[in-house]
Amino acid sequence: MSDGTPADLFFDAAIGLLQRVRDEEAEAITAAGTLLADTVAAGGRLFAFGAGHSSLAAQDVVYRAGGLALMNLLAVPGVVGVDVTPATLGSALERVDGLAGAVLDTSPLRAGDALVIISLSGRNALPVEMALHARALGLRVIGVTSVAYAAETTSRHTTGTFLKDHCDIVLDSKIAVGDAELTLDTIPAPFAPASTVVTTALLQAVMATTAATLADRGIEPPLLRSGNVDGGHEWNGRVMTEYGDRIFYRH
Repeated sequence: MSDGTPADLFFDAAIGLLQRVRDEEAEAITAAGTLLADTVAAGGRLFAFGAGHSSLAAQDVVYRAGGLALMNLLAVPGVVGVDVTPATLGSALERVDGLAGAVLDTSPLRAGDALVIISLSGRNALPVEMALHARALGLRVIGVTSVAYAAETTSRHTTGTFLKDHCDIVLDSKIAVGDAELTLDTIPAPFAPASTVVTTALLQAVMATTAATLADRGIEPPLLRSGNVDGGHEWNGRVMTEYGDRIFYRH
């Protein structure tokens, strides 16, 4: 590890990745934001899914101040974060064939909706099958993944394919295989993952693009305000009433 404190080096690594994503994924970010804006304008609904730590980025765009009220979390019991015991159960469920199909078939998603699927490796059965099944149902799919995994690892899905192979739009997080940015001679394993920082930023860039695209078309983007500012609850109540048939996290 070069000169600098570990904290400095992590910030440098994260900033470098954010700069790469900003420069190299600009076209894909615009396309993803436009796809979501098209979906909103056409009366469709928006959903986000991620398993394990990838769920953090999905949750970050759902029901939050400054965010689109129409973003809904597609939750798969046992894989949302690390809230199960043992935590390794979530990892095991990501490899179960058929789970994604069962989830989608019993969810409110329908043709014309948009689904954002977040999976760092994109190699496990759950995200691959999720994308495959969603597109078969007539959904538009945005995948957020590290394309490097498809070149350096083996798929765990029966088709031998990765998430990136079944999406309308792919956002590449640029995260290196292993998701650890730092090394130190006195530590036997690489450490300091940056995937959450980068993936969250990527998705917020897409949300910003969606809101601006809607506004450019003369459509007021259905945004939420903080409940901790005066008038915030009243504002959110109006938005949720107007779009109640497309918001599922209140039920």
